[in-house]
Amino acid sequence: MVSEAVANIKGDQKSFVIYGEPQSGKTEMMIALTAKLLDHGFRIVIVLLNDSVQLLGQNLERFQRSGLSPSPKKFSEVLPAEVKIGDHQWMIFCKKNSQDLQKLLEKLAGVASKRVVIDDEADYATPNSKVNQQKKTKINELTGQLIGAEGTYIGVTATPARLDLNKTHDNQNEHWIDFPPHSNYTGQDKFFPVPAENLPYRLTLLPDAGDNPKYLREALFCFMVNVGYLNTKVNDKEKNYSLLIHTSGNKADHSVDYKQIVKVFEVLRDDSNAKHEAYYKRIWEIANARYLGHADELTKYVITNGDRNNLVVMNSDKEVNSASNRTATDPTAPFTVVIGGNIVSRGVTFNNLLSMFFTRDVKHKLQQDTYIQRARMFGSRMDYLRYFELIIPKSLFLDWQKCFIFHRLSLEARKQNKHSPVWLDGERITAVASASIDKTTVQVDRGEMSFELFDFKATKTAIDGIVAQASPSLQRLKALAQLVGRDSLPEYLISYIESFCPAGDSSIAVHAPRSIAGYTEKTGEVDKATITRSKGFIGDREMEVGKYPNAVHHINVLFNEAGKARVFYRYRGSVRFLKTGVKNDEGV
Repeated sequence: MVSEAVANIKGDQKSFVIYGEPQSGKTEMMIALTAKLLDHGFRIVIVLLNDSVQLLGQNLERFQRSGLSPSPKKFSEVLPAEVKIGDHQWMIFCKKNSQDLQKLLEKLAGVASKRVVIDDEADYATPNSKVNQQKKTKINELTGQLIGAEGTYIGVTATPARLDLNKTHDNQNEHWIDFPPHSNYTGQDKFFPVPAENLPYRLTLLPDAGDNPKYLREALFCFMVNVGYLNTKVNDKEKNYSLLIHTSGNKADHSVDYKQIVKVFEVLRDDSNAKHEAYYKRIWEIANARYLGHADELTKYVITNGDRNNLVVMNSDKEVNSASNRTATDPTAPFTVVIGGNIVSRGVTFNNLLSMFFTRDVKHKLQQDTYIQRARMFGSRMDYLRYFELIIPKSLFLDWQKCFIFHRLSLEARKQNKHSPVWLDGERITAVASASIDKTTVQVDRGEMSFELFDFKATKTAIDGIVAQASPSLQRLKALAQLVGRDSLPEYLISYIESFCPAGDSSIAVHAPRSIAGYTEKTGEVDKATITRSKGFIGDREMEVGKYPNAVHHINVLFNEAGKARVFYRYRGSVRFLKTGVKNDEGV
């Protein structure tokens, strides 16, 4: 992967993306990439980070401990007049803050060395949200100046859709690089599988509305019981763990959550409190239900160690207290409770995170990139995954799961056509913020997706037989996929269809093959050889709405006179397929 990036740069690729899942080890990858760039003689490597003191401190420390030469420097360390950039090699960290970026630009003015800018969490702040106003946001403008005419931009992110649909710094999606996670990683396949059955962790679904203080208290009790079991029955040596509470982006709400947790710990330590006995009884009940035969021992562990707790609120008010924030990311007490909003939603790695209480919902649509980044439970969890607990309202979990279904579909579609990644959004979910979508380069297909051409002459009889079968639609769909191959009917699409059938098997319609011979081959509209049409092929007639009134998933096979065919998938609903294209006069 590092070699691919270097090859891109040496091949004069000026802007590309490295994709890796949330908390999958991208920081270590960036360290290795920086080392390789320095080895190849690049003079200035700049790492951009979100405007967060916590994130700057966490990543800078990792880079400094790696033994890189030259040693990484904060941008402020190179600003003094006594520091000469000259022909020396430099590895510089800078927050995506307009004042910091401006100062760094002034320091580098006149320095001719080619720069490589590595943008961590690249989809945040860097994209130009004023792209459709023919203007630039300040951070987008300054990062562009930092790259300069001769520099190279590498965007590192878990959510590349915004960079692609925004065409941020003219990134070239055909040269994107996939960064595979390490072997101990747990991510979307573990936490949001399709279907969500036999999960390898504990999922506690809450009602969509209810007594939040009660549920928060229960979450704390469950966390303490799980810590007790790990430290008495599983671990050779006692370990510290954390519970992450994410209910709001509002700092006032963080204060409310903090006070509720403080009150619970106060009751647990005060045997004269009227609720003291009831709280410990409830802890015993949870321990007995989860770990039968160990309830007494686990309750005793909680009683004995209850005062070994640490509460940390992570938001902009706490940015100055980096020492406190560090105990949140690397817990120093068995019972560490972290409360926060936006600052905990992106980039920050939580070691030994054991529980997550997540009730932060949105009034309108969920934004895929934002909610994918909020999956802070992803990471190195395999050693204790079976004891991990996610506490979340049911409807929010289902929406979150659909975010990852769409995300997975998009990533798989990109593997098939690197020149034109496809991003999905729907009724409850948007791909990215609409302001960031460059409307002059993005094509929107409402509900239609097609796949690789295949030989229709060789498969016609078999396809006709599959369509004519009386077996369930899903079974026929899988048989069709096996016949034409995964490139022509991908497994990820079948998994998605199987996960969402509101009317059961009648939600799926597998249509008889149709010829496109009757289409007029107008310039730029229909290409019969490739079976493509700018306006799409699948309308109400092709979906046979009268015959399949309950179907939302439609599978059509269209073939040409040359004996080639293509599978088309049409979703009858509000799902859109967005992809970047070539600018045209109509702006689509």
